[in-house]
Amino acid sequence: MDHIPRVSKVLYAGLCWKIGTPTEVGFRRDVRDIFEMIREPFYKCRNSALMESGSWREGFRFDSSDRDCMYWFCNYKLITDICQSHVCNESTKDVILMEDSDTPPGFVKLRLLTPPRQHMYFTIPCLRPINDGNYISSFLWSKRSIPLFANSRQYRGANMDAHGPCVSGNIGSIEFDFALSFASLCWPKLLRVWVDRCRSHAWPPAPVLETILKNGYHCVPVGSKIESTSNDLEWRLSFSQAEKHIVFTMNHTQFLCYGLLKIFLTEVLNQREEPKLLCSYFMKTTMFWIIQLGNFRWCPNNLLDCFWKCFKYLIQCVYRGVFPNFFIPQNNMFINKVIGEAREYLLEHLFQYYRMGVSCLLLSPTLRSILEPALSNPLFEGRSINIVDGDISGMIEIFQIPLPVGCISDSYLFLKSIEKVSKLWISPFQILTIQFCTAETLVNLARVMEKNAPLSFTRKSLYNFDRVICNTLKLASRLGPVSTLLFLALYYFRTERYGMTLRITYLAKQRLSHPYVICDQITDTRVYSAALCNLSLFRKMNKAWANTIHLENDDFYLEELCLEQDASEQNGEILLHLSPYLLVDMLLVLPHYRLGHISRYLQTLTDLQTKLVQDDRRYVPVHFRDISWQILGICQHIVGDLHGALRSYQESLRHEAFHRIREATDIRIRRVKQQLYRNINSEA
Repeated sequence: MDHIPRVSKVLYAGLCWKIGTPTEVGFRRDVRDIFEMIREPFYKCRNSALMESGSWREGFRFDSSDRDCMYWFCNYKLITDICQSHVCNESTKDVILMEDSDTPPGFVKLRLLTPPRQHMYFTIPCLRPINDGNYISSFLWSKRSIPLFANSRQYRGANMDAHGPCVSGNIGSIEFDFALSFASLCWPKLLRVWVDRCRSHAWPPAPVLETILKNGYHCVPVGSKIESTSNDLEWRLSFSQAEKHIVFTMNHTQFLCYGLLKIFLTEVLNQREEPKLLCSYFMKTTMFWIIQLGNFRWCPNNLLDCFWKCFKYLIQCVYRGVFPNFFIPQNNMFINKVIGEAREYLLEHLFQYYRMGVSCLLLSPTLRSILEPALSNPLFEGRSINIVDGDISGMIEIFQIPLPVGCISDSYLFLKSIEKVSKLWISPFQILTIQFCTAETLVNLARVMEKNAPLSFTRKSLYNFDRVICNTLKLASRLGPVSTLLFLALYYFRTERYGMTLRITYLAKQRLSHPYVICDQITDTRVYSAALCNLSLFRKMNKAWANTIHLENDDFYLEELCLEQDASEQNGEILLHLSPYLLVDMLLVLPHYRLGHISRYLQTLTDLQTKLVQDDRRYVPVHFRDISWQILGICQHIVGDLHGALRSYQESLRHEAFHRIREATDIRIRRVKQQLYRNINSEA
């Protein structure tokens, strides 16, 4: 396979489909940018801060991409020189000195200069007195970080474990890496060389460099790989925030080349290695060095050549046994890892791919599916991406935003932050993100208000309280996706207003029934385009986007689902995830049954069963099938169809236990069997 521009262009188009177009990558970053701005006051009032980093934050959406989060406290002042302590207010800030005189390049020790105080409940157990000084142990700090994240409300239920400087965990299929770190705005002298190098090469651009210097860096709790008696005192300098800004400066060809390296690493290089000697961070560092030091064109018809130069740089580093860190070149990231026989083994395999030329890319299943059509058909120009694909990507991105709201004051804090951010000059995708966040915050506010309602009410105060909750949920439904209306229906059902429940639920069902509505997937792109092509993003979301209904297990929504919530929570899950199509039918069956509308609840029950039996994933994602069959069984059980309920509960057990509700299913099966047994005895 030659370095021909046509193949490079096809590869570029294919990677746009796999990784994202410039527009898609742009709105991914826009969404996360505006969400970080909205969320900032929430953490600030808790004297802390949270920053997302890593490949997910950079704009990649690979299945293997985890969520990297940097978390730090704000009541510390990290300095690099003792003279800087004079400008610190020691009454409000604890002063920590970074010492690098006896540590490897890129690593420091942290010495607490101010006396330990009562509010330092987290830090004091991590202190080690050495030579009349208190040093913070990175080992103890990392160990104490695990329960801090595991016990937090937002990440409750995640399986946490220490992994390098991070606490790693997963919530469902999503993997998280949390690093509890120290942040600093005082740059060490060692980094001056990097700053000068960036200025001399004019990359990253001067405005980006100034932003990086303004935002600072972090110290994460992990020691060097050089054997030493003080490894547990060493902290690594982390430039995740700077790396994020640098990646954002890449043009799209550079970004796709970075993604190409990551795919090649995952599907080719690391398929033959055990243990895996190369990691994704090496690919990122390679890109940084090649862009800064290289002098060639980064454009679509030159993508193969760009990849090849990066690959040769990687081989050269392995050959020399030296892989310099981009920020601190003295820090050889191959130390005690890519050495000896391991280095020889890796070099041999890299040379095998080098001798193949760029045709080695065909060893990757993903890249082969992109390149083979171009090689077999000279007229093939790649797959085009339409506006519907972009809308679906945008919908998925926005619907993944988590709002860590736990009380009424948190909701008001978010609303105040949203109001402030909405006055800024922001992109259309960021406006859409703000509107979605507003709707979600209003739903959370109504839920928390109802949960914390006073035990005694006068008739007037009860009326006013109810009106506030109803108006809050109505406003949320006007701003949010189609499915937001179901939270109002749930509230009416809880308050036994079955007529209003039916009215709102039928309205939601009517909106969800349109063929252009997107939930888990879209059924007809032509209908979607024809119906919505001239609408704004907000109108598309409000009219045609439906979100999964997330019910928190520690809150009350429906008495009929309490057993499932309890079982799921006891097994470490935070949420029940319901398809809006299934919840609509459930909210029609229950009130019709309570009102005695026999024909209507039987018809709705038939519709619900038909959806599950004949579903082609339009209505119910595969991993929601356990709770979906459970809902059908609950409805059948309530209306008296015991044999149907038993079959539905047994069907629920046959599907993936995504929600971990099997204990609840077993209980319901026992109850049905007991009722059937009593019925048989009574008939006898």
